[in-house]
Amino acid sequence: MFLRLAWAIITASRLGGFMGKTLLLASPRGFCAGVTRAIEIVERALQLWGSPVYVKHEIVHNRHVVDRLRAKGAIFVEELEEIPAGSKVIFSAHGVPPDTFSKAESMSLDVTDATCPLVTKVHKEAYRYASEDMQILLIGHKNHVEAIGTQGVAKERTTIIETPEDARTVSVANPDKVAVLTQTTLSVDDTKEILDILISRFPKIHRPGKSDICYATTNRQVAIREIGDSVDLVLVVGATNSSNSNRLREVASRNGVPAYLIQDESQIETRWLDGVNTIGMTAGASTPEDLVERCVSKLREYGVTEVKEHISVEERVTFGLPRMD
Repeated sequence: MFLRLAWAIITASRLGGFMGKTLLLASPRGFCAGVTRAIEIVERALQLWGSPVYVKHEIVHNRHVVDRLRAKGAIFVEELEEIPAGSKVIFSAHGVPPDTFSKAESMSLDVTDATCPLVTKVHKEAYRYASEDMQILLIGHKNHVEAIGTQGVAKERTTIIETPEDARTVSVANPDKVAVLTQTTLSVDDTKEILDILISRFPKIHRPGKSDICYATTNRQVAIREIGDSVDLVLVVGATNSSNSNRLREVASRNGVPAYLIQDESQIETRWLDGVNTIGMTAGASTPEDLVERCVSKLREYGVTEVKEHISVEERVTFGLPRMD
């Protein structure tokens, strides 16, 4: 009895600085329409065809999602050579270069394309600009699979611009024949800075009629920015290799509050909560809501007594599945 009482006193002492906190959940957060579609394609494929179903690259950038699909029979690979000839393969939501389709055909692979329709939109713009003899400047991250796929549409004509310095120094053959495209998961603020530099250098630069940054990326960044003045700490639930999750953390940090990217509740550190009254939380576009719920439960253990939702905008976008025979 004495030991139980002593332990209770010690625990209360440790958590004393964490009690009575508020958690403010930014919305929209988590799965976007493209991610939902990609996951449904893999699950549908497993239902129709059984295991194994091969998936080139992680279907979306979230370890928990990938592990769940792997447990159902999906096999994730990085190279087509890892797939037996004649097998069924799904291309991830991030998209692939056109030569990947050609290679898959030469290997008699049965391809289902789970590329997000908004990424496909950027590929079509790249095709169009290339057909018009344009040099394409692609704002994005050189090592990200989406940027690699888009660059592959017109590889000899496309230069990836990662930083403002790249924008200031890139050279073009004809300033009147330049077009700009954007990776869909970037920070709106960073993209604007780079785009402004390119426009100042190349006033006749061609741009798509609508921004390439996807609606979900924009909405999640707006939502976390809106709660920035109301919180003392921000937690972004997402994978370390998720571009949009990393951008969310960066956007939150610019509000002047500490911001951390966590994959799940096990990565929440109690020291972050010391002296914090209100915690903000969001999730990347490839993060399932049950991970957010687990983080909420853990924060309740750490002294959160009130959970509120801040809704920036309602999302109603959906994408249909491709034909799967």
